[in-house]
Amino acid sequence: MSGVWVFKNGVARRIENPTRESFESAPASAGGGGGGRRSELVYAPTGELVGSHEELERRLGELGWVRYQAGRPELIQYHRGAASPDLISLPRRFADLRSIHMYDIAFKNRSFFLVRDRRSTNRATVP
Repeated sequence: MSGVWVFKNGVARRIENPTRESFESAPASAGGGGGGRRSELVYAPTGELVGSHEELERRLGELGWVRYQAGRPELIQYHRGAASPDLISLPRRFADLRSIHMYDIAFKNRSFFLVRDRRSTNRATVP
């Protein structure tokens, strides 16, 4: 069976052909794993959003990560050196970066990166 299972209040239902809209209109599960919610990567020491691969590479470089030259042109990869098994693999297009990639970065650099929900751009400004 293909599709995506959605769980709510102990009841499971399957969405045959999932789209972003179907997740947004589906009732949210207790785990908060519904679609439509976007995340952002934050460099914790300064509170700045990381908005490009150039910014990310600069921050990772400060922490000892170097670009790993792999044979996969669709990926950008970073490693900490020959003695470390840590490897971060990211899509070449920054726009394709998903929360799973951000959590991988944050987990491997716990004191330096955070992942948070993207803030609404249409909120009221308080003078």
